[in-house]
Amino acid sequence: MPLSDFGCLTPEELSRVGLAGFGDDLRIHRTVLFFGAARIRLGSHVRIDAYSVLSAGRGGIRLGSHVHLAVGVTILGDDAVDIDDFCGLSAKVSVFSSSDDYSGGALTNPTVPAELRNVASAPVRLEKHAIIGASSVIMPGVTIGVGAAVGAVSFVNKDVPAFAVVSGNPVRKIGTRDHSLLDREGAVPAGGEKGASDGAQAAAHSVHCRHD
Repeated sequence: MPLSDFGCLTPEELSRVGLAGFGDDLRIHRTVLFFGAARIRLGSHVRIDAYSVLSAGRGGIRLGSHVHLAVGVTILGDDAVDIDDFCGLSAKVSVFSSSDDYSGGALTNPTVPAELRNVASAPVRLEKHAIIGASSVIMPGVTIGVGAAVGAVSFVNKDVPAFAVVSGNPVRKIGTRDHSLLDREGAVPAGGEKGASDGAQAAAHSVHCRHD
């Protein structure tokens, strides 16, 4: 059954989410959870599939235009997460801009006082046309370069060069992606972001859930 048969957020529902800004033609499944919505910005032609979670810390989360988050994607952490235009995250990808200390003597998890933990935070950036395979994990401080591709079930704790194809745990380069994808970018319609102050009138033009 197509995603749209389960229902996207209506314009009124989207306007009540309280996003910092959003563009046109958004298809956001109604099971998607936003935390820290006032620090989340969405571009145009964005699709976020069922059961995804976006939890923005002080650095915020920004999705560019023509971005797709597949089923069960998780983005969370205190630092910035910036996902540029034409990026795609496959099912169950996790992007972290913060991580507990897994090897030292600090306590872990948010139920204990912050001074007893040793949380490391750093910005994460996915540059244009990056694509991330299913169930991969992106760690704090990582930049995925323009056009880079990460294979499924990969652990990414270091930068990935532009147009590199990487896979594994830890990732290693296994190929190079075709640069010609950049030539097709101009054929795709663009759209601009709207500020949250544009309110329900903007939202009325920002969601298009087709039953196809």
